[in-house]
Amino acid sequence: MEKKEMLYEGKAKKVYTTDDPKLYIVDYKDDATAFDGLKKGTIASKGVVNNKMSAIIFKMLEEKGVPTHLVELLSDRETLVKAVKILPLEVIIRNVAAGSFSKRYGVEEGRPLAKTILEFSYKNDALGDPLINDDHILALELATQEQLDTIKKYAYIINDALKEFFLSVDLKLIDFKIEFGVYDGEVILADEISPDTCRLWDVHTNEKMDKDRFRRDLGKEEETYQEVLGRIENKQ
Repeated sequence: MEKKEMLYEGKAKKVYTTDDPKLYIVDYKDDATAFDGLKKGTIASKGVVNNKMSAIIFKMLEEKGVPTHLVELLSDRETLVKAVKILPLEVIIRNVAAGSFSKRYGVEEGRPLAKTILEFSYKNDALGDPLINDDHILALELATQEQLDTIKKYAYIINDALKEFFLSVDLKLIDFKIEFGVYDGEVILADEISPDTCRLWDVHTNEKMDKDRFRRDLGKEEETYQEVLGRIENKQ
């Protein structure tokens, strides 16, 4: 499958059209951003890690009954995907208080939550991806009620599957962000699942094994990303 026109370039990926209008090629970059793009940098080989890790996890989720955009891994940095129309929503699942949640509500980081939280934010960089609720989504026609119900159903299935998956490689799933798109009228999981989009803490040490190493200037970003991928690949 041959890359043609670049359709879109985001913070972490480039998306290209192909000879088949129903298929795109996603090319993962090493660029790193945080705080709505205010902090910029590079993590060597991040694109390789995120590409390979996403493919492994998407295959696992397909087996759990979650439809995804994955078609096949093409190279270290490229994946062939279904040409989804992304819904402008970021879907956030929180199992443990951390990051913006701790800051927003004054809850100490690391506190297990009495209930798993599902949040939506409006995917709009110019507005800073504000938090929104179901009524906002329906009022602004960002998704239908049926699509919202499907997204919620899949989000909880994904959370259960990821918690078990990461725990098997000694990682705690603190929270994560996912995105969905529409393909042939069906809502399916898209984007990526990686240390960029998940908060992962080592089970034994609580060491941060994700993009917080970049956000918080903790260092060893490249080594940490490689470590996470290594644990997952060794599990295969």
